[in-house]
Amino acid sequence: MGKQRVPNLPSLLQRKIYKTGQTRGADDDVIYQNRVSRSSTVLIPYAYWDSCAPARIPESRYENGFIVLLSPEEYFDSANISVDLAKNGLGIGSNALVFFETREQWNANNPDKLKWRPARRRTKPLGGQYVARIPATTAAQSGERIIRGFNETSAKGAGIRVYEYANTTTTERCRLQLETLFWLCSDSQEVAISNGMTAGDAATRKKAILETCERQRLLNTSELVYARVLNAHGTTICPLCLEELSGQGFFNRMEQAEGRAVPDLTVTELNLFHIVELRIGALNHRPYNVGWGHHHCNVVVRDAGIRETIEWMRDILHRNVVEGRMPAENRDS
Repeated sequence: MGKQRVPNLPSLLQRKIYKTGQTRGADDDVIYQNRVSRSSTVLIPYAYWDSCAPARIPESRYENGFIVLLSPEEYFDSANISVDLAKNGLGIGSNALVFFETREQWNANNPDKLKWRPARRRTKPLGGQYVARIPATTAAQSGERIIRGFNETSAKGAGIRVYEYANTTTTERCRLQLETLFWLCSDSQEVAISNGMTAGDAATRKKAILETCERQRLLNTSELVYARVLNAHGTTICPLCLEELSGQGFFNRMEQAEGRAVPDLTVTELNLFHIVELRIGALNHRPYNVGWGHHHCNVVVRDAGIRETIEWMRDILHRNVVEGRMPAENRDS
């Protein structure tokens, strides 16, 4: 008898889990790629080379390579820059580029006058020496926008933010753990059924995913509780507010303020949540550092981190108590 087929998830939930393996959005005016795999080419600011070099983060190895970005000041104001780059296995046009971001930088060292070409490939050789993303301005003559390099339809964006990187294996393990967290919501099976699965299929998939997660050592309850994604009862919670999550939050669109609603809103109530925030010099999209949280809680945490956010909230509450500004309890009762 062949291996039993694992039933599919409802399509909306499947897409939501799949997208956790992609980077955040980016438009044409920035250097980053829009919504691509976390294993894509990474862009490393030269100032952070020491903390982001593959040798310093051995688990990365950057599956699709990297490009180091130097500011014009870093490149043109250093007499020994070529030697310094070579010591690190770097070279302009090979795996490093000069990145122009301001009109002052462009005017001071115009790459056209240097007969430089804009880069066009993400693997070495890069096909050029520089890339530019300079916004338009009306304050100066000839203040048009300057977008050079990686601006063709087939190759928009030079790469991804280095701190968003995760290799393929890590991404798949995160997806598996994130699906498990859906199934550990107290109402997950009922929600799956109400969104198109049969009772039998929901029970079969839940059992299969939890067993797979257990085999891959992704279901260590004590670690998940410590990471703030499960409570002591083994139920999925929001990492910031610690409220138990309903599986329906994966399907419900976020509630909009009266009079400010837009018809094409796609944001759901629950979103991907990184427990230790994504930051340069670390690879924090990894198992036991991902969870699901309320959209609004995610917005509050931003890139500051949960601990720092809670301390900030505590200070706000303290000041409101001291100033007598706390709302009276049961005011509406």
